[in-house]
Amino acid sequence: MRPISVLLADDQPMIRTGFRLILEAEGGIEVVAEASDGREAVTETARLSPDVVLMDIRMPHMDGVEATELIVRNSPSSRVIVLTTFDLDAHVVDALRSGASGFLVKDGPADSLVEAIRTVATGDAVLAPRVTRRLLDRFAAMPSQSTPSPPPRLDALTVRELDVLRTLARGLSNAEIGRELGIGETTVKTHVAHILDKYQLRDRVQAVVLAYDCGLVTPRTTSATDAG
Repeated sequence: MRPISVLLADDQPMIRTGFRLILEAEGGIEVVAEASDGREAVTETARLSPDVVLMDIRMPHMDGVEATELIVRNSPSSRVIVLTTFDLDAHVVDALRSGASGFLVKDGPADSLVEAIRTVATGDAVLAPRVTRRLLDRFAAMPSQSTPSPPPRLDALTVRELDVLRTLARGLSNAEIGRELGIGETTVKTHVAHILDKYQLRDRVQAVVLAYDCGLVTPRTTSATDAG
């Protein structure tokens, strides 16, 4: 199998070098290009179609939010993982809404970076829906950094699909959703696939964002018991 192709987008050369060293030490991953700002990341992604783009959230000329939105729109085969210095960064919410498949904190362990790239390359999200929900809960009441678009209607979903989306947005796994709704895990996976397909969503993270934007779930106060 061909290696997973990765583009590194960060305005700090030392950060890019560090990520390159980590990734090139792994088998099956190839760094195909580097970009020093969002504009360059968009251009290089269009040229090379990497499997995964590691996108710094704060860069000059064009930030990671705008670059993510353009990549998702114009290079749909490339998936974006946004990188941030802070795990609760309001800009991350905008990046997730723009189509990023998840986010990582820059000072996290090296093995989490490698695992995230491999996970996203298979079409999944790099963080649990429960983590995404905690982030969205924290920032849902804050004004978006980008121009918001009207939320889509959920008329295309069946009653059962709405139930699945609602429980998915609460951070439940497929097995937990199945137990709560009294259906098999395979059936849950089918419903999730239908939801993603009907709204052209890339992964479960985007489904959580959809549920928030449509008002299907509402923010709650984050507490210590929300970990996990």
